[in-house]
Amino acid sequence: MTTQQMSDAEPAGQPAAYWTGVAYEALIAYTRAQQVEKGYTQPQFWLLRNLSVNDISPDGQGMALPELREAMASYIRPEDDLAAEAEVLLERGWLTRDTENRLWLTEEGEQARVDLARNAPAIRATLHQGIDDAEYVTTVKVLQQLIRNAGGTGV
Repeated sequence: MTTQQMSDAEPAGQPAAYWTGVAYEALIAYTRAQQVEKGYTQPQFWLLRNLSVNDISPDGQGMALPELREAMASYIRPEDDLAAEAEVLLERGWLTRDTENRLWLTEEGEQARVDLARNAPAIRATLHQGIDDAEYVTTVKVLQQLIRNAGGTGV
């Protein structure tokens, strides 16, 4: 499917699943490329976020890899190797591992999480170029309705 010289009637009849899939892959690829350029991966950032009491972790307690995989189940990709990603963060001193194989965020890891989070606005700004907030909100609402119409949850 192509968007070249399409009238408004043409995309109106096209399958949303196709376009949401194309959008998802493009957005993830762009985001991940930008993060790699800055020296980290999206799964590494997620590990830091899920272990930080100042972010996703409800209590800041350590978690084993299976717990982290479960916590990230809705957004982790099949190719993401959390064990390998955690090893990188252990080597950097951003995580530690206890005797029960739980990963813990270090002070350096918390500072890294804060620093890495500063990259998100620039990534968002590039992706949102030419899209005003009202258009974006409308798009999200349409996607949420499509999800509800398909019997999806979490909206």
